[in-house]
Amino acid sequence: MRFYRLLSAVCAASFATMANAGVGDLLVAPTRVVLDSGRGTEVILNNIGSDTATYRISLELRRMSPDGDFQEIDPAKANELEKKALAMISYAPRRVVLAPNQPQSIRIGVRPPEGLIDGEYRAHMLFRAIPAAKPVTAAPGDRSLSIALTPIYGITIPIVVRRGQLQATAALSDAKLIVDDGAPALSVAIARKGNRSTYGNIRVFKPGQSKPVYEVKGISVYTEIGERRLTLRLDPLIEAQLRGQQATIQYVEDPEAGGRTLAELKTVIR
Repeated sequence: MRFYRLLSAVCAASFATMANAGVGDLLVAPTRVVLDSGRGTEVILNNIGSDTATYRISLELRRMSPDGDFQEIDPAKANELEKKALAMISYAPRRVVLAPNQPQSIRIGVRPPEGLIDGEYRAHMLFRAIPAAKPVTAAPGDRSLSIALTPIYGITIPIVVRRGQLQATAALSDAKLIVDDGAPALSVAIARKGNRSTYGNIRVFKPGQSKPVYEVKGISVYTEIGERRLTLRLDPLIEAQLRGQQATIQYVEDPEAGGRTLAELKTVIR
């Protein structure tokens, strides 16, 4: 799942996405949609702020890079899979006005064209806050011109369409401790093979312990890349527990998807 602020930076979250849109807070659930049959689904928006807010809903194309970031793709430069994803995903409404604590469902459906080949197709749904217009005011006798920039916030969630019997395998490798922007972090590579993406949680166990000492949710590896390098920030206390120790790292599906272990690595973390 991805939250970004236009004209600013891109960051990631692994829980229900919340954006401070400046015109009310938006809660979106679920934060990932997978359609693998002819049936549609819903995404629920909820304004948990104190002011009425307006949001515009649209579809955009994004590709994952090997470091896990997303690059926005101009539809004119889309490949065939991306073009078909935009064409077959339908949704309504496309603009909502939400009073405080008011939920709104967005209906999402898929209409595969005849002859669609088996595969995974993906677009990203953007929920963009529309700031309320503010009147221009000036002090008496002030002829100077001033410009105020208003940041526009948005949330994106992936909409994945799967057709046919798709398979994927994953493997973990090269786990090591690094320093990322001055903070301790665990670096690990996830390799993916097959014609579908993988999605799950990373868990780190120490020998003899049934509960993970570290876990991060919502890790995906999409079909446009064969390997993703994860950089996972660690609390210094967790880093101290893991350094030089034998550990088991697992990449595990969500319980809703079956909960199977996609990959496992036993290694000494250095």
